[in-house]
Amino acid sequence: MSWTFFGQPVTLLEVAAFVTGLATVWLTKQRHIWNWPVSLTNVACFMVLFYEAKLYADALLQIGFAVLGIMGWWQWTRAAASDARHDVPVTRATWPEVAVSLAISGVAIWLGSLALRSWTDSPVPIADTTLLVLSVLATWWQVLRRLECWVMWIVVDLISIPLYWQRSLPLTAVLYVVFLLICIAGFTEWRRAWQGQRPGSALALGTAA
Repeated sequence: MSWTFFGQPVTLLEVAAFVTGLATVWLTKQRHIWNWPVSLTNVACFMVLFYEAKLYADALLQIGFAVLGIMGWWQWTRAAASDARHDVPVTRATWPEVAVSLAISGVAIWLGSLALRSWTDSPVPIADTTLLVLSVLATWWQVLRRLECWVMWIVVDLISIPLYWQRSLPLTAVLYVVFLLICIAGFTEWRRAWQGQRPGSALALGTAA
């Protein structure tokens, strides 16, 4: 079953990916642990969708998302259990961690794009690989509850929107516009939560009291 959206075909699978993806990002913004199991359903939808669109790196990325999703579910469960309020605390990445992560990402993008050029018929090897690498980094930081994961997700969204529209995935492109807005809100909300965790903050003192 399919429909048209701005003159482009939309399948039932893309609708399912839209709904579960939106739920995943919204739950992450709320620091709700159920973002991880919902994301596993989203991963399955997008794996098939991206393969059919010849976005091979994006399809392969979904396997990584599944592994990191299971890890994230476990890590967040432990973090919530160790917190007095059963909340999921926010952490920050250090400058050395950011520098090393970006350097490794740059090398991975270069190698990945070469592989796609050599072994597949991908029409967008650089953009496809960039999304794979940066999405893995963003998800890893999300597993560690790093505030910086939202910055990386914003970069991913800005690359994804034109790419998915170009590859005739209009509903997915619109979904990433919504993702972009939620990610900006997520960064703001997580930053506020992190500031509230710092010793001496008004929120922390209020909670202690």
